[in-house]
Amino acid sequence: MRSALACLALVACAIPASAQQAAVDPQALFYELRVYYPAPGKLAALNARFREHTLALFAKHGMRNVAYWNEQPTDAAAEGRIVYVLAYPSRAAREASWKAFVADPQWRAVAAASEANGKLVAKVDSVFMTMADYSPPLTLPR
Repeated sequence: MRSALACLALVACAIPASAQQAAVDPQALFYELRVYYPAPGKLAALNARFREHTLALFAKHGMRNVAYWNEQPTDAAAEGRIVYVLAYPSRAAREASWKAFVADPQWRAVAAASEANGKLVAKVDSVFMTMADYSPPLTLPR
């Protein structure tokens, strides 16, 4: 988890400013750091599901996709983890977004199809955060 938190410190540097991003008040949003531990041999399938389906479904349900990382494990036998940050207007908005996301028939179909040969995720860690008053401003996808 410590390496995941170190990744979060890079968010401001990792997101280039562009016309498709908007500056936000660092104190205005509620953030969630999530770490997915893939089931053995499932990292590629999990990345594909995020790439092809999950990010769009998150956005559909009001979740801001801030940044995603693939952990580069130091142990050659380790598969790695997916670490990402989502942003919401509030904790209540987070709860409503996730409730709608897991109930979405499109998500249910994607999850069922992608897990036809077994679960993709063995474990999920989640940390809730707000920005410190001294954090530099960052830009987020709209």
